Amino acid sequence: MLFDIEVKISLKSGMLNPEASTIERSLALLGYEVKNAKTVDIIKFQMEGEDREVIRENVVDMCERLLCNPVIHNYKINVIPQNMACGK
Repeated sequence: MLFDIEVKISLKSGMLNPEASTIERSLALLGYEVKNAKTVDIIKFQMEGEDREVIRENVVDMCERLLCNPVIHNYKINVIPQNMACGK
């Protein structure tokens, strides 16, 4: 079975986010007043396997070892069997 994987990575609360600060300042220069901008990285890929929970455990391991720094990042994982994905 093929699974669609989506990992959303964001900075933990209290961490400096220079990218979001730059976005806020740039939007202010364009006349838009925004507050509390946050940035999120989204990584999408597919994995093949039979057990959704095993796939999820593998993705957690990927996050902890490579995709993010668990000291400063939070991450959310979405594992969707491809036959249940929208439009399939």
